[in-house]
Order: sequence, then C-alpha cells, then structure tokens
Amino acid sequence: MKNIRFLPQLCLLLAVLTACQKTVNPPEALLPVPNEYQLAWQDLEAYAFIHFTTNTFTDKEWGYGDESPEIFNPSELDVKQWVTVIKEAGLKGIILTTKHHDGFCLWPSDFTEHDIAQSPYKNGQGDLVRELSDECRRQGLLFGAYLSPWDRNFADYGKPEYIDYYRNQLKELITRYGPFFEIWFDGANGGDGYYGGAREMRRIDGKTYYDWATTQQIVRELNPEALMFSDAGPDIRWCGNERGFAGETNWCTITKDTLYAGKPNIEQLLNKGSEDGTSWLPQEVDVSIRPGWFYHAREDTMVRTAENLFKIYLESVGRGANLLLNIPPDRRGLIHENDVQSLKEWKALIDKAFTNNFAPTAQIKADNYRGKSKQFGAQNLTDGNRETYWATDDLVKTGSIEFEFPQPVPVNYVVIQEFIKLGQRVKGFDIEVWKNGAWEKAASGTTIGHKRILPLNGAETSKLRINISDSKACPVISNVEIY
Repeated sequence: MKNIRFLPQLCLLLAVLTACQKTVNPPEALLPVPNEYQLAWQDLEAYAFIHFTTNTFTDKEWGYGDESPEIFNPSELDVKQWVTVIKEAGLKGIILTTKHHDGFCLWPSDFTEHDIAQSPYKNGQGDLVRELSDECRRQGLLFGAYLSPWDRNFADYGKPEYIDYYRNQLKELITRYGPFFEIWFDGANGGDGYYGGAREMRRIDGKTYYDWATTQQIVRELNPEALMFSDAGPDIRWCGNERGFAGETNWCTITKDTLYAGKPNIEQLLNKGSEDGTSWLPQEVDVSIRPGWFYHAREDTMVRTAENLFKIYLESVGRGANLLLNIPPDRRGLIHENDVQSLKEWKALIDKAFTNNFAPTAQIKADNYRGKSKQFGAQNLTDGNRETYWATDDLVKTGSIEFEFPQPVPVNYVVIQEFIKLGQRVKGFDIEVWKNGAWEKAASGTTIGHKRILPLNGAETSKLRINISDSKACPVISNVEIY
C-alpha cells in the first residue's frame, strides 16, 4: 500500500501518453471524386494524337466519304519513327484516328470494304491499327482509339442500322487491338456527305440518335479501364476550344447529365467546369502542332515553335488538364522533320524549366495543420510521396505555407498539386515572395486540381509563401515544387 501515493502521478503520465498517441482522422472526401482510372489518366499529363487517313492524300481536313481507298498509299510509313519521336518528346501515349468522318478504316474491318484492305498499302495486307498498337506496347507507350461517330461514307448513316454498324466496329477494335487507355468520341455529327451515293444532307438529333448509354456500356464491359472522351464524357470532357488552353478556373466537376456530344453553346462551361458539379469529369485540351489536324505540305513552315508549345503546356497541364497534342504524319507516312525538331526543342524547354527544384532544401512551416499531427504537416509537401499531404482542421478553409531557402534563389515556376483523391477544394490562392523586408504578391490563382503551374519570372527571394484564401472544405495539398 505504500506505493499508493504514486497513483496520481501514474494516471497523469498515462493520460499524457494517451494524448500523444491520439489518432487524427484524415479529412472526409469532398464528393465527387475521381475513380482509379481517372487518377491514373491524370498522371499521364500529356500524350499524342495521330490524324492520318485518306485526308492526308486529298489535302482535306474533312473527307466527304467518296474517296477511293486506292489513294491511301504512304511510301515510307514507319510507325517505329512515330512512336520514337513521340516518346522522346516526353508524351506518354498515342490516340490514333482509326476512322475519321470520311468513314475510311485504318484496319481491315469485317463490316465494310471502305478500309485499308482495299488500298495499295502493303498490297492490301496492311493493318495500321495493329502496327501502331504493337509498336506502342514495344516502346512502353499507351494506345488509344478515335472512332468518329459521324460517317459520311456509310449509306445508312442517320438510320438505326448505322448504330449497329458503329457498335460492331467499336467491339471489333477493342477485341482485336485493346485494351485502350482512352477511346475518343468526336462531337462533329451530321451534315452533308456521300452516304453510299446519296450525296445529301443528313441531320441527326445528337442528344438521342446514338443512344450513348448503351454504347458506353459496351466499352465498360469489354475495356473497363478505358476512359471515354466526348463533350459530355462520361469520363473526360473537352476543353471547349482547339487552341490549346484550359480555363484559368478549371473545376474537374460538372453536371454531365445536362450535356451531350455536339450540344451547342457549351464551350465556356466546358472550359471552366462547375464548382457545384455532381460528376468528376476532368478536362482534356486537344490541339494540333500545325494549323490543320491532317498533314498539308503548305503548313510545313507553320509548325508551332517550341516556345508556343511550352506556353500551351503551361495553360493546359499547368491548369489541371491533360494535353492531347496532335502530330500528323505526312504523305510518306513519317512525322515531318520540322515537327520533329520543334518537339525536341519543346522537350528541352520543359527539362530546363523543371529540373532544379528548390523546395526540398527549404525550411517549411504552416500556420495550421490538422490536429497538430505530423501526419498532416507541411513537410509532406516535399517528401516525394504522392500519398501524403498537408491538410488543415475541418473548419479551417484558409492557410499559409512558408518556404525559407538557405540562400536567395531565382524563382521561375511554382507547382502546386491537390490531393484529388479527396476531391477538388481550393477556390482561391496567391503566392508571395519576400522582398526588401516585406511580403510582395507575385502570382495568384483560383483552382488548383491535379496540377497548377504559376510563372514567377525569375523573382529573386529568400522566402516564398503560398496563401490559400478560399476553399470549399479544408485544403488538402499533396505536393509543392519551386523552380
């Protein structure tokens, strides 16, 4: 009994130990959130589009549908060159126009004779979808397919019979050449065409004609990992323009049941998204390295410069979208030398801009972190682990993170990434640099999402501060890089 007098001290010690071991719960997800395939897709950031068909040989952008397969005859086609050039540019995959609006198929289809088997290419034994899909897998790139819903060649376009034809071709592509990482459905639908010799105008109701829900279910069953692109998704949405930029405000959320492919006057909505959207529908920016989508010799001197491509990168990937860069092969069946050079120089600019990351060498502190637990501390922003993050307490929707460098550094770019597994949250933020003994605003933004890149134009500073000024819920940031 003589040790009873130590009981109060023992209880106090146990209470302290219990408090130290208290578990701090992570933030609850802010719905909607991405699925596992959308998360993996977002990490790709940039990949290539290949527009190549009879249009390449007729010098058209949209074939009418009456082009003879005989004109498809590339003299030096080399898919290894395509894939090598695209991989060396840092792009992670290729989406091929397997059938454009003219209806010509780049694979030998069982459902039409308007295909590559009727062309002189490899004496009718060619299969460009097979060649390119195999080469992508050999070199470690992902492969996707564009299959135009509009077909200006098919006699029954506009009738129910065409939908069966379209779905048969979609099944044929997936089962022969899949799995695909992305399947691309165009919003251009209906108009004048050859239509098996009818040569007339055909209008369709884009909202109902294709019965997209049934077509999408076919993809879900045969290729569940494939993400489907169109104006309305269901997995990825268009950015609303073909000029290469996402919205400065870019919500990954939108209410997609109000949309359909080709719906007019939705460009601004698609470019910005909806803060209160009910579906996770991230944005893809599609743009061509040339003025046109198909190769035209007159555009050989109009290839985008490396500097212009870098600007597009900052305004697409740097605004939380993915970049789909079109690189059209020429009539030889090669990516033209001018395009190759521009891509090489673009890759060099990206490497130069994003090589020397100052953030890991900085001392970091935050004015609030969740439950005062290191599990959610500011050090998570530079640990290189995408699964850790800085977060504030539930009722705290603002916060500041300060980086102090061992010596002044010139800052050109700040990269910020949200932990989007828990939803997109941030509505407003700014970046300040320490200058002449005071904080000075250097940049500001609204949304962050998967990745936000802000230029600071070489601001020399010993300290940098990120201020979250507004958020839908407690901010959750997984990564910060400072270059």
